[in-house]
Amino acid sequence: MFEHWVRIDDPQDPRIAVFQGLRDHQLRQLREADGGDMEGVFVGEGDLVVERALEAGYQLHSILVDGARTKPIPDRIEQDAPPIYAAAPNVLQHITGYHLHRGLLACFRRRPLMSADDVLAGAATLIVLEGINNPTNLGVILRCGVALGVDAFVMDNTCSDPLYRRAGRVSMGEAYRLPYARLGSFPEDLEQIHAAGFTTLALTPGGEVDIGELSFAPDQKVALVLGSEGPGLGDGTIAACSIRTRIPMSGAVDSLNVGSAASVAFYAIQQSRKR
Repeated sequence: MFEHWVRIDDPQDPRIAVFQGLRDHQLRQLREADGGDMEGVFVGEGDLVVERALEAGYQLHSILVDGARTKPIPDRIEQDAPPIYAAAPNVLQHITGYHLHRGLLACFRRRPLMSADDVLAGAATLIVLEGINNPTNLGVILRCGVALGVDAFVMDNTCSDPLYRRAGRVSMGEAYRLPYARLGSFPEDLEQIHAAGFTTLALTPGGEVDIGELSFAPDQKVALVLGSEGPGLGDGTIAACSIRTRIPMSGAVDSLNVGSAASVAFYAIQQSRKR
């Protein structure tokens, strides 16, 4: 164990309370109950994920590592590091539910949410999410979005927290790069997106337009609207979008997982700007 690490042998040690298996919304409530001016905290898991959160400008609160770890902490993390707590095996088992995690957990301070107007003003390619409450799907969507030219995302109030640990892990920390805002509900709040100059694309199996046939000017503002796994987009949301588009399916399969469908759609939008 490195000399400056603080050994933790008791799972109930108050110094690691933020890592005590709490859900992120409980962490936020804990911070807000302190009466401070912070917006809450979130937890990132793994060296790469934590490095990307730092690159995105999030401020470290504390770090918990496997006490048996021999791999050095990455320089980028070490430079910003607050106290680094080294957990005994029983502590990790209590916190994570299994013997090993990815070697490092970091607690970050949340930032105040951006306004929807600010997010929309800074984006040319936007993700709009309705009812995406599975953090794994959300992480896949955001990782693909960063890889394929998306600038930002907005979501309704039923979507999962994009800073939730599993979403961050699945996205490999890419989710932290994207500006985002929450709107209330759709289709009502699509009006704000349209008013900002976006053409909205409802991705739905019943869409009239093949997504491979779309064509946009390089500077045209485009928003891809995605719904939850299974139910998909609401009928009102589909009707309110500018274009209803589909990914053509072959064989007996009628649709793709929303994360897979998002990656195809992002690539199609990227290519549509070149036509």
